[in-house]
Amino acid sequence: MSIANKLARKELIAMVPYQSARRLFASSGDMQGKIWLNANEASGPGDYQVSSDSINRYPDFQPENLLKAYSQYCQLPTENILATRGADEGIELIIRTFCQAYQDSVLICPPTYGMYAISAENHGADIIKVPLTKNLTLDLAGLKAQVGQAKVVFLCSPGNPTGNLLSQDEIQAALELFAESAMVVVDEAYIEFSPEQSVASWLKKYPHLVVLRTLSKAFALAGLRCGFTLANTDVIAMLSKVIAPYPVSAPVADIASIALASSGLEQMNIRVQETNELRAQLTHWLAQQEWCSQVFNSDANFVLFRCQNETIKNFIFDGLAKQGILIRDQSKQLNLSDCLRISIGSEDELNLLMQSIRNSFASEKINTNNVITTKA
Repeated sequence: MSIANKLARKELIAMVPYQSARRLFASSGDMQGKIWLNANEASGPGDYQVSSDSINRYPDFQPENLLKAYSQYCQLPTENILATRGADEGIELIIRTFCQAYQDSVLICPPTYGMYAISAENHGADIIKVPLTKNLTLDLAGLKAQVGQAKVVFLCSPGNPTGNLLSQDEIQAALELFAESAMVVVDEAYIEFSPEQSVASWLKKYPHLVVLRTLSKAFALAGLRCGFTLANTDVIAMLSKVIAPYPVSAPVADIASIALASSGLEQMNIRVQETNELRAQLTHWLAQQEWCSQVFNSDANFVLFRCQNETIKNFIFDGLAKQGILIRDQSKQLNLSDCLRISIGSEDELNLLMQSIRNSFASEKINTNNVITTKA
């Protein structure tokens, strides 16, 4: 037994880490030249100029220029904002702040973003699961039964990997249920694709509400690792006791501030409009394919769809991967058997994906036993 296995916490030895898009394909060799449609990133790089004048100094704990820029964008005071290394750090901070290890629990509503459970497991918090209904709405009766059992409740809207919004009535009902017993975290990583559905303005009414945001999706800054936790001042103060002393580097703060300026916001809004149009086109195309049994409604920068069976799901996924087109297999998620997820890339990338699938089915046939063979 290695010294690491001997000394590590027992639950970590068998734990499978979060399988990010890059991590999933890291062992496959060449990472260059791939078409990445599996991580919900925006296509195309930005153009930013960054000064290195202060690179020899530690950055401010919470860079003033960044907080002011995001404050103006989200219409909340700077004291209600905590800048983090992506929204993922916000998830970890909330669990570490409000959950006693090996004593408290978090509540999640699968199918949902995997980092809630991973972060809870890392911290030694138990995980309570109240699955979404068949219509991908909150099971309010199931949530009510767990009042007093969880210290943190994670809601994802728009959801990942489903793409659907939770109604504001549902979220409000959940907030009312857990008003005295839990922090309710609404993950709005994809909210720029339906900004009118944000609940960030509810902070004054609900002191236990926390909203997670990121610049990774609509702002096309996934590589920057910059997110925000929005909450009431007493919650921000608690989280600030747990966060690392220098969470946001100076170059990150500078680039993010530029992206949040008026010209950057204009580019973001154009990107969102283009993404929504491409998503509608892909949704329409998928719905016309005989091998596709369901296309999920999406208010995000991806589309989830269900194949007729596992054979077809694997055929599409593996065929695209062989051609360097990477999408996400979500079939292991609760109630998402035979489901794949496609991130909305550029128009050229999506056209190539659709043509590749057409070509694959044109050269193969599926018999009554769902066995795919090469056409004669």
